[in-house]
Amino acid sequence: MTDAVLPSGYLHKARRALAGAHLLLQAGDTEGACNRAYYAMFDAAHAALIAVGAESPDAPIRTHNGLIGAFGQHLIVPGHLPVEYGENFNKVQRLRQLADYTGEPVGGTDAAWAVEQAEKFVRRIAETFLAS
Repeated sequence: MTDAVLPSGYLHKARRALAGAHLLLQAGDTEGACNRAYYAMFDAAHAALIAVGAESPDAPIRTHNGLIGAFGQHLIVPGHLPVEYGENFNKVQRLRQLADYTGEPVGGTDAAWAVEQAEKFVRRIAETFLAS
């Protein structure tokens, strides 16, 4: 393990995952696109939670459900972000689970929606919590 990851580091990871999601979507890999879209949101959520002091960079939240719950509790409920960001985070997680853990294909429309939501999510996190 290296040093703690700061919000800017998580945002950098989120942007890399988002770039990968776009490439995979263009290549027709809808499952891969959903996976990378979710992880873009996942890393951006870490950045936001650390930025507001709800998560420690030295002790990041380790579970998906824990992170999504903390995101809702510390960023949605207090009104830092609109409810739709929490709802869409959950929906993209479900698409990622479908893509990663079942044999059921993810359609192109759903994958494109997931990538679009991840794009909005990462951009909003950057603008709201990491603008310099």
